[in-house]
Amino acid sequence: MSLPKVVESKAKIRFQDCDPFNHLNNGKYTDYFMNHREDELIKNYDIDIYKMARQEGKSWVSSSNQIAYLKPALLMETVTIESQLIYFDSSNLRAEMRMYNEDKSHLKAIIWCGFVHFNLITQKRETHSEDMISLFNTILNPTDTSIFENRLKSLRAIK
Repeated sequence: MSLPKVVESKAKIRFQDCDPFNHLNNGKYTDYFMNHREDELIKNYDIDIYKMARQEGKSWVSSSNQIAYLKPALLMETVTIESQLIYFDSSNLRAEMRMYNEDKSHLKAIIWCGFVHFNLITQKRETHSEDMISLFNTILNPTDTSIFENRLKSLRAIK
């Protein structure tokens, strides 16, 4: 069975996450992206970061985020979120996530999230296992650039 390089899910924008203009609050975009990625890691790759933390004392912690808001996500709108692993090394990951309207005709936001593999017991950076490296090599789907602003420009040119 081949593993998907791009994973996708849908989410409904909820009232408690919106600003007075019925737009998804800027800070909540990250929550929607992270919830999507966590769910899709379990569903598609059998990676439960919370189970790993409990059982192995290892997981990933956020190290950086770069986000661009392009069109508002609206109250009770169904959005489609896609994500993919765009970079990894011995202890770092970078995922790109994109939020679209339901039929993916309008890009609403894009984020690059950096993560560090971390040992919760020693409180130090952890090296990825050979099994993880093998998985990452299988699902890696790099972008045409390593510069966020250039990626944003190329995505804007598509639509």
